[in-house]
Amino acid sequence: MIPNRSYRSGHPSHALRQSLILCTTIMLMLIAFATSAYAHAVTAGDAGYIQEIFGPHIISFIYLGAKHMITGYDHILFLLGVVFFLYHMKDVAIYVSIFAVGHSVTMIAGVWFGWGINAYIIDAIIGLSVVYKALDNLGLYQKWLGFQPNTKAATLIFGLFHGTGLASKILDYQLSDDGLLANLLAFNFGVEVGQLLALFVILIVMGYWRRSPNFMRQANIANIVMVFLGLLLTYQQIAGYIANT
Repeated sequence: MIPNRSYRSGHPSHALRQSLILCTTIMLMLIAFATSAYAHAVTAGDAGYIQEIFGPHIISFIYLGAKHMITGYDHILFLLGVVFFLYHMKDVAIYVSIFAVGHSVTMIAGVWFGWGINAYIIDAIIGLSVVYKALDNLGLYQKWLGFQPNTKAATLIFGLFHGTGLASKILDYQLSDDGLLANLLAFNFGVEVGQLLALFVILIVMGYWRRSPNFMRQANIANIVMVFLGLLLTYQQIAGYIANT
């Protein structure tokens, strides 16, 4: 049990103040996300570059893949949800690998075979993946369903959706067939590099955060906010789909 650290003077406890600071920080992130609904899309400059090049451009596509992953806050949020309560590096490696396999398969296959899903629809599903994982972290599926859904299977399935989202965006910019496979593999490698960089930062932050005696209380708040972030992302994409159809 975590000891009660409330002050007799009636002021908020240290734990409560920390929780409020955390909640405020994440809510500011929420506002930032709300004003950048399309931040995950390929930038105009990158899109122009992609459309104009021919042949293999390995380094360029590694850079584009890493940049796309690091700035893809929906992917980062899901990755955060996946590793939130993983305390051993072996488990982190297993789940991140499952996610990587999922999004690599559908990203490469989707572009190579030319199939994809409307970007708004797939991004709405990706937003729901954040909601799903945050609810899982809160232990609500056991409470609601009476059992724990297979977390590895869910990570793989949502990885497939995340990869389809990447493929759908790349297809919009009609890559040249000249050097396509090499560029796709380079882009996917860049995505993995970006994912590892993001994971490195997440694990450092989580390592320090978990040392706090108030971690579990704050973790619940963080995952509740992640639910709202995921719902916001989903709402943005549904609104965009309605506005453009």
